[in-house]
Amino acid sequence: MAQKNIYEYDAKKFVASQLPNYFPEFNYHGKLAVITPEKLANFDRFVAENPWLKTDKLVAKPDQLFGKRGKANLILLDANLEQLKKFAEEKLDQELKIGNIKGVLNRLLIEPYIPHETEYYMSITSNRYNDLIHFSFEGGIFVEENWDKVIHIPIPFGTNIESFDLETKLPNLGKFNDVLIPFIKGLFQVYCAQDFAFLEINPFAITEDKKIVPLDLKARLDDTAAFLHIDTWGNPHNPIEFPIGIGQKMAKEEGLIKDLDEKTGASLKFQILNRDGRIWTMVAGGGASVVYTDTIVDLGYGDELGNYGEYSGNPSREHTEIYAQNIIDLISTNPDPQGREKYLIIGGGIANFTDVKATFTGIVSAIRKSAYKLKNANVKIFVRRGGPNEKQGLELMKQVGKETGVPIEVYDRYTHMTRVVSIALNKN
Repeated sequence: MAQKNIYEYDAKKFVASQLPNYFPEFNYHGKLAVITPEKLANFDRFVAENPWLKTDKLVAKPDQLFGKRGKANLILLDANLEQLKKFAEEKLDQELKIGNIKGVLNRLLIEPYIPHETEYYMSITSNRYNDLIHFSFEGGIFVEENWDKVIHIPIPFGTNIESFDLETKLPNLGKFNDVLIPFIKGLFQVYCAQDFAFLEINPFAITEDKKIVPLDLKARLDDTAAFLHIDTWGNPHNPIEFPIGIGQKMAKEEGLIKDLDEKTGASLKFQILNRDGRIWTMVAGGGASVVYTDTIVDLGYGDELGNYGEYSGNPSREHTEIYAQNIIDLISTNPDPQGREKYLIIGGGIANFTDVKATFTGIVSAIRKSAYKLKNANVKIFVRRGGPNEKQGLELMKQVGKETGVPIEVYDRYTHMTRVVSIALNKN
């Protein structure tokens, strides 16, 4: 699973579109807007596009990936349009320091101010055996300080939440029992159906006419499941955006793969962890990429890991070559100052439909073009793969090693998936 955060704007819009499927009583106001420095410069047009800004009391807060916004004095409450504009002028395009991280604020989320007395907390997470519902009557910015008051309810995988006895797990809901129970169950079904990896509403309020209003929402999706949701958040023509955190900057090599990923129906992900790392991976499959990474860390080489990424969904030969060349350029740019070996682990499980020969043809082409660089950087390559046309693909790897003199060890489906990791690193 590759967990990716999404903007609160997208999270609220998406949850609001899905929740009525399971909780028909949910009736979200839908008044959301994001103001950026560019929109602030054309403020009159921005207001014309969102006329409710003139009539409603307003809330504004950063729509970027960091927490503690209230404690950092970055939330505007119960404001009018003039106050909103002044707040935006003061905060947008300004450098912030959140903990030890510095970054520029470039998005403010605006929505109506909802008067309320009680703030509730709810989140849904998962572990190895269960999904877990977390609920508290004391939501808001101090929920962590009151974590002992949060009720944790494990829901075994496969449970029909509609028939699950949630009432006995959440006593004393009072006059809102008839709305809270179906809301929680409905939100849980959205979480499961849409492959969320994390979903938190902190806080949400309930109006006197028993309307539930999410005031602050955080969400992460399992982006490896995008192909299952082409009718919702995984639509390749209008996908939900997975932004980077505040203060983070995308390296040009990461941007190259991101642009490539957006041009193909396959999945190509890549993140640099340590440019000077001696261990780099090119792993097929989102699940396999996590397993390989965990194995490297478990063996005590986490600090030496150069990257995290995956390619899957049967990418073309050309796209696979570009992806491989990107990694080869990085691993060979800076030879180890102590002359130690570097390792490129080309791994994966047994593919269902990805053509091993076609993808390996692309990788082989990149190796052949960069043989001198790989040898100069003392890079050894270890391969493990299975799937359609695996024999031909693995044979290509063996042959390019003989042809170029780049040391390449090749293993097929009969070698345990991550065995090549220990084979490589035990030779360190």
